[in-house]
Amino acid sequence: MSEPEPETSYSNPPGIRLVEHIRRSPLSYKTHQAIVLVVTFVAYASYHAARKTTSVVKSTLDPQSSVTSLMSWPWRMSYLSKPDQSRRFSRVLGDGWAPFNGSDGTALLGEVDLAFLAVYAIGMYFSGHLGDRTNLRIFLTIGMVGAGVFTAAFGVGYWANIHTFYYFLGVQMLAGLFQSTGWPSVVAVVGNWFGKKKRGLIMGIWNAHTSIGNITGSLVASALLGYGWGWSFVVPGLIIATVGVVVFLFLPVSPEDVGASEEDELHSPKKIGEGVTEPLLEPEAKVQESAVGFIEAWKIPGVAPFALCLFFSKLVAYTFLYWLPFYITNTAIDGKYLSSEAAGNLSTLFDVGGVLGGILAGHMSDRLGARAITAASFMYCAIPALFFYRSYGHVSITVNIVLMFITGMFVNGPYALITTAVSADLGTHSSLRGNSRALATVTAIIDGTGSVGAAIGPLLTGYISAISWSAVFTMLMGAALIAGLLLTRLVVAEVAAKIEESRSRGSASRPQPAAIDV
Repeated sequence: MSEPEPETSYSNPPGIRLVEHIRRSPLSYKTHQAIVLVVTFVAYASYHAARKTTSVVKSTLDPQSSVTSLMSWPWRMSYLSKPDQSRRFSRVLGDGWAPFNGSDGTALLGEVDLAFLAVYAIGMYFSGHLGDRTNLRIFLTIGMVGAGVFTAAFGVGYWANIHTFYYFLGVQMLAGLFQSTGWPSVVAVVGNWFGKKKRGLIMGIWNAHTSIGNITGSLVASALLGYGWGWSFVVPGLIIATVGVVVFLFLPVSPEDVGASEEDELHSPKKIGEGVTEPLLEPEAKVQESAVGFIEAWKIPGVAPFALCLFFSKLVAYTFLYWLPFYITNTAIDGKYLSSEAAGNLSTLFDVGGVLGGILAGHMSDRLGARAITAASFMYCAIPALFFYRSYGHVSITVNIVLMFITGMFVNGPYALITTAVSADLGTHSSLRGNSRALATVTAIIDGTGSVGAAIGPLLTGYISAISWSAVFTMLMGAALIAGLLLTRLVVAEVAAKIEESRSRGSASRPQPAAIDV
């Protein structure tokens, strides 16, 4: 009597199963890694592309926003101090889109943004908790399709002739909720497939999806505005929903789930149909792991300091994201004021610097084996970078470009490092005793806390800028200082570990004295 075949726990995505069937051999471990990087990169880029549309369409919903925003709080004082000629504006009946084309249109659009970010930040905590308790591929697919539906629903208001503010507010809140599923999921998946040795560099490069998504979203939304602003929401919504289907078909969550192993690279796989229908090396029986609780995840060494550090780091980064173009248009560079379009194009160099900063921070942290030292060093370097950009950015376009690029590098470098490599490291911390079901929860805690800072920073900037932009930059420098100081205990621990490691190497290399016979 033949023995029953052992059960396997493989859950290959259907797209990968089809590819393997066509090839008649299983995919290699490195091929799986490549698929993970590409699919998660495109997935999160589509999240950002869908998220970017609102900022592009604002000027169409409220055509006079650039002018009327100056006459409503918190810019009221600076506006009233300007000459009468600069305060003149006209509004043709029917321009824009009610309810955003009234005198309070800018305030209403601000409320929509704040509602999105608030729900996004809160939802992040719950998403991480759910992500570690469900299949991340299914969870991410649901999140992307949901985000696509509600992004498109905002645009549907154009054809449905909807002018109710609470409709747009509610749609954006639901979009923010589904958007919160993305980051914990993609970081958890990438963390499952890449070890700590080169995780910082790989994730630093991979983190460029944020800038690619922002640029793509801007280009798509801008190109479609001429056909009606609704298309600027519907098309990005369809894109993210379509990519969600690709995720369902092709994203392998972890090596264990698909029966892949790095050891497979040492063996030649047999053709499917030649006696082997699964990869050669059968995985060991997996011990059932229980997901780590929310409070327990907070207690993992390093989670709280890095989460609080990201709060202030993201506060600085998102203040630039939301306010840099506005700041540039209101600052005379070499005695001239730039147009909104030119200021928007110039501000992208901050993101370009951020991409380099993320790669550099990841590479340095890998080489040093010290995430906290790297993150803190970048935050401290951001302080003089902010000071010099505020003090000398007006000298010339060239000086502005150079200083903006450097500022973006130091501001976004630690932000990218903490949200990627650090989150993945802490989600697989030794205190978890091998339990891998904490990645999404830890990532959500860290980035969710950072997202609260991302909502507060732009809000505070609106009020403080009414006093002076120098006060805004003082706030940002203070936030960068606090972010660095919050990592002090971890930095001291890493320095002590490096000193101890150096001493151990020194003692091991010294020749031992010969024994003396008595």
